[in-house]
Amino acid sequence: MNEYTKQELEEAKTALASTLHKCEKMQESGRLQSSQKTINDRRVKALRIALTLIEKEMRSK
Repeated sequence: MNEYTKQELEEAKTALASTLHKCEKMQESGRLQSSQKTINDRRVKALRIALTLIEKEMRSK
């Protein structure tokens, strides 16, 4: 696996957290059509997984 600096991980975490927040706001709005809701739900899950993995990597450093 690639080695990333702590700063790179922090920057990635910040960017992903921001995107996650925006996706969650879209979920709460209730304005998404069925296919858009499905895609957004999958994005939220993927972003949460990515953030968890980044946090795990940061703790191991």
